Amino acid sequence: MEDEPRSGRPCTSKTDENLTKVRDLVRSDQRLTVRMISSVLNLNRQTVHEILTFELGMQKICAKLVPKILTNEQMENRRNVCLDLLECIENDKSFFKHVITGDGTWILEYDPDTKRQSSEWHTSNSPRPKKARMSKSKIKTMLICFFDSQGVVHKEFVPRGQTVNKQYYREILERLIKRVHRVRPEIADTWMLHHDNAPSHCHLRERSFGQKRYFSGSAATILA
Repeated sequence: MEDEPRSGRPCTSKTDENLTKVRDLVRSDQRLTVRMISSVLNLNRQTVHEILTFELGMQKICAKLVPKILTNEQMENRRNVCLDLLECIENDKSFFKHVITGDGTWILEYDPDTKRQSSEWHTSNSPRPKKARMSKSKIKTMLICFFDSQGVVHKEFVPRGQTVNKQYYREILERLIKRVHRVRPEIADTWMLHHDNAPSHCHLRERSFGQKRYFSGSAATILA
């Protein structure tokens, strides 16, 4: 039994030519769906799916979320800072006991429970609990907190309508210095501040608080 030559669709669409077309099209745009590829190449969706998965060995992978995409210079800078920190720890085992970290966060008036937080133990015959959907509170306030290896050193809420600019952050640091002398007298003259790269924080490194030692988690730099 042999197939006689005839016009029309071939017995299979997974030819080398179609493989090449699908590969080139996917390489041009890796976000194309199977439906879009089949529409462009006029191929069956099942055929496109089989070419992608079995012939080309491809699969759809979601992007991995990372805090930031760093440049080579930034990565090298962070590597150097990590080496400096390791050297500090080797020279002084109590190095991190002198570090005070500061950061701010928004505190909501109320935050609805998640589905997991509101889960309850029930038997198979008991009805499933119901809960009305709630949105997050629109009323919120900024909390600025400083802590070290022993716990919270200083915290304060930012008044409503107050912008955390360089002047206001300086006043916070002045209160922090007084607080450190009161609750951490053993490190009052040797403590270091670790905070992020907010504009108000960057400004203070070059001005009146330049005599204090700072290092930033975002910029990964140590400034004396």
